[in-house]
Amino acid sequence: MGGTTAARSARLFVALWPDAAPRAAIAAWRDTCTWPVGAAVVATPRLHMTLHFIGEVAAERLPAIVHGLRVPLQPFELTLDRCVAWPRGLVVLQPSETPAALLALHAACADRLRLLDLPVRPRPLRAHVTLARDAAGASLQQRTEPLRWPVGQLALVRSHPGPPGYEVLSLLSPTAGPAPARAQSPPARKPRQR
Repeated sequence: MGGTTAARSARLFVALWPDAAPRAAIAAWRDTCTWPVGAAVVATPRLHMTLHFIGEVAAERLPAIVHGLRVPLQPFELTLDRCVAWPRGLVVLQPSETPAALLALHAACADRLRLLDLPVRPRPLRAHVTLARDAAGASLQQRTEPLRWPVGQLALVRSHPGPPGYEVLSLLSPTAGPAPARAQSPPARKPRQR
């Protein structure tokens, strides 16, 4: 994407954005796995759970989208208990059971996106955190104790093709309410991360 296009459009998604403790726990689980040469391991600041991929939108729509995605967010706990290899070299953490609160939040976001005339994919939510891509043949590790993620932040995120990577445009938390944010991820580090 060239500079002119980047200034006129934004590539967006809606995600659960972990606080420091669950992010560190996810990263620690990721680091117990053995990755093949060439695997694209997700850098720690970029770990998240996508709820809805929006895609490219005109940059002038961003304020309306930030405002329109102010959905009610009640805290809940997400239990990640399986490290799984998906097709095409994708490795993820996922829950054995998707909490009803997460399904309700996913549906509420979909309703808001439709009101904003933004695309909503018709397939059901497959809750997961991506650990690596291009990782066929990885040696995956399972934990004896599940990873418990107290969910308290919903993020509207802008994806950049290179550094800084992800830019959090807004965060919705159950205590502070919606607030603008400018958190950016640093460039990826070795092993090859994205």
